[in-house]
Amino acid sequence: MKLKGQKVAVCGGGGFIGGHLVKYLLENGVEVVRAVDVKPLDEWYQVTPGIENLVLDLKEKEHCYTAAKGVQGIFQLAADMGGMGFIENNKALCMLSVLTTTHMLLAARDSGVERFFYSSSACVYNGEKQKNPEVTPLKEEDAYPALPEDGYGWEKLFSERMCRHFEEDFGMVCRVARYHNVYGPYGTWAGGREKAPAAICRKVIEAKASAKHEIEIWGDGKQTRSFMYIDDCTKGTVAITESDIDYPINLGSSELVTINQLVDIVEEIAGVKLERRYKLDAPKGVNGRNSDNTKIKQELGWEPSIRLKDGMAKTYEWIESQMLVGAHK
Repeated sequence: MKLKGQKVAVCGGGGFIGGHLVKYLLENGVEVVRAVDVKPLDEWYQVTPGIENLVLDLKEKEHCYTAAKGVQGIFQLAADMGGMGFIENNKALCMLSVLTTTHMLLAARDSGVERFFYSSSACVYNGEKQKNPEVTPLKEEDAYPALPEDGYGWEKLFSERMCRHFEEDFGMVCRVARYHNVYGPYGTWAGGREKAPAAICRKVIEAKASAKHEIEIWGDGKQTRSFMYIDDCTKGTVAITESDIDYPINLGSSELVTINQLVDIVEEIAGVKLERRYKLDAPKGVNGRNSDNTKIKQELGWEPSIRLKDGMAKTYEWIESQMLVGAHK
């Protein structure tokens, strides 16, 4: 099913990825009927004029029926989440997102929605496979036997299964992508929900502006990750939604770096060298995580390919502009 010319709703449309997705869909001829988010409109990351921008709590069932009305496609990105500092300290809150996805699936089924996209996460993967920074890239089947990130990862894995069973039992077409560390402009960069790329940009900018040329790094800096730039995320999301891929598939970059290397990249962008202080008792997540892109290359003939140093340069520039005007996202 091609989405061009179709009517869709984006749940979580006031969030970082959702805001970018709304714009990408419109640019590619998809009619975004509405964006829905629990946050007040002035807290949305991006607000796109000309569509319905609804402030609704999608944990409430009746609001999901409002969101699903009159559309052929739904993108379900709405969830309580953030970086490791947030998800390690708000496990119950993260798990309550299961209400949103449950009610959105019911509303989509009852409203005759033709395509349902669910944004899952690399946090569904078995923690035993992520103990070594020299990580073997995670294949889709590595989610089982199940030992996901406590709280947030369990909710994502459960919701993946629910999508599968709605497809099996009710004939709904569900597509699921496992996002790996999405970053870019218009993302959270302060306040406790920010992820590593934005947090490091902010810390480097702060250190550069002060006389104290040092940076605090959570963990020992040797933990490894891959980071996907937002433009790859939106492109991959739409391609997966339109595809025949009827199983949860990785959507992430396979460019593996240590957190120390991520700091190196940002220091180079900023033109500074900072003394590093390691906060070993801070939340740092698993020791190593990377995306195995074998399946997405087989299925789509494509994989996320925007280089980390290029995406980080754009992200750094945007965060710096926000800090200069005194914004607090």
